[in-house]
Amino acid sequence: MFLFLVIALAVVVAAVTLAVVGGGEGTGPLPDAEPQRLHDPLPPDRPLDRADIDRLRFPLAARGYRMADVDDALNRLAAELAERDARIADLESALTGTRAAGPQVSFEKPDPEDHQ
Repeated sequence: MFLFLVIALAVVVAAVTLAVVGGGEGTGPLPDAEPQRLHDPLPPDRPLDRADIDRLRFPLAARGYRMADVDDALNRLAAELAERDARIADLESALTGTRAAGPQVSFEKPDPEDHQ
């Protein structure tokens, strides 16, 4: 009985080995899997909008997400946010300069005694 179990175990190990290595079919070992990439990457030709961020999904890797994909997306978002912050600051300073240089308008009612 023991000899039968040892032979059965050897047959199972041989079958699994042949399946992984290629089994003599001439195809060789299992092909390497192509790493998954972003299916819908961020658009390079225009600024990002809310829908781009909502559609962004990172493919799973062996231990979570592919760091390169996440780093690329975060770098792109950081650059666009910095650009928008600079643009907002420029517009706010231009608006402040326009208000300071413009004429001071009074909205008080004129005194009728001054016109006589």
